[in-house]
Amino acid sequence: MQLNIVKMENLKKNIFKYNMSFYYQSTLIYLVVFLIYVIIRGEFIEGSYRLVINDPIIYFFAIIVLVSIFALLYNLYKNKYLEISENAISFVNRFRTKSILIEQIQYIKLFREREGNANRAFRLIRIILKKRKRPLIIRPYDYENESDLINEFQDLRNKLEAHNV
Repeated sequence: MQLNIVKMENLKKNIFKYNMSFYYQSTLIYLVVFLIYVIIRGEFIEGSYRLVINDPIIYFFAIIVLVSIFALLYNLYKNKYLEISENAISFVNRFRTKSILIEQIQYIKLFREREGNANRAFRLIRIILKKRKRPLIIRPYDYENESDLINEFQDLRNKLEAHNV
């Protein structure tokens, strides 16, 4: 039993869950706009409320809300996260896992925001692999604890540079 504990401590893994705040916010905004439009478009007659069903805009808003709710539920079901261990980077979801060994990485480039552009959403991490032409691009803003993720990739980059020199 104690042997398993020692092995788990040696396998340091950092898990960064996919940031779902965009889906929550957009679903909530679409739902609020839909409800406000339904309330405004309806008719109050003699103390009762009557909904106008013949309005195509109500159906359009309803479809947008349903698609947004479906996208939110689907992404919650997928359960995406990024796992960084000492010897691999893994892109994990409910259906599959893609792992990239550290030995397969040629270079890691971290793009910071420019002085005029202080928006964190535009930061990028580019991973150039030895046997692949196109680089992998990761947006740290898409994951929770983005500053920790950037620090992990900086440590990984420093480790690669020390190993290559």
